[in-house]
Amino acid sequence: MDRQYQGLSIRELGADAGIRRPQQLPAGRVTRESPALEVMTDLARASPATIRAQAPIEGANEYMRSRGVRLLLVIDERDAVLGVVTAADILGEKPTRLAVERGGKRDELTVADVMTPADLVEVVELEAAAGARVGHVMETLRRAGRQHALVVDYEHIEPRTALEQPVRRAMVRGIFSLSQVARQLGVAAPQAGEVARTFAEIEAALGH
Repeated sequence: MDRQYQGLSIRELGADAGIRRPQQLPAGRVTRESPALEVMTDLARASPATIRAQAPIEGANEYMRSRGVRLLLVIDERDAVLGVVTAADILGEKPTRLAVERGGKRDELTVADVMTPADLVEVVELEAAAGARVGHVMETLRRAGRQHALVVDYEHIEPRTALEQPVRRAMVRGIFSLSQVARQLGVAAPQAGEVARTFAEIEAALGH
């Protein structure tokens, strides 16, 4: 006998309704010995801040301010990651230098002009991060001379025909941010600037 389904009760949405969005759990205090994943922004829980390559750099800067972030994933219309752009890319010397070289104006530059393309972005694999500590994250960022590191896992795409090979596609799963690590260590979040100076400030604040 077929089951009889009753319709769900419905009502009007009404004015001033909002939208539920993924939320990262509140970041708690950590030490250098805490699991590394406690300082990772998990993109399975929090929506990434993204932008298109053709966006003007001033728009990208304003968007970073509004989101409270210093890194944007640059994506295309298929959500493929083309690269990353940081506050340092936009606020540093690179835009001015490019504008002078091209004989144009700084505000004519786009994200594509200053971003780091995907094939030059260094990443950490999720499997390695899962077994690491906060101290390992700090040392990784220090050695790379960067304030951010992307964390990736992999999506396995099965072949559609017998002649094709399986594809192992990298998927950006998380972001390590030096400013977030500092906050969770109980240190004032560093201002955008030289990475070496930022680490020196953190070490001094921790008494090491």
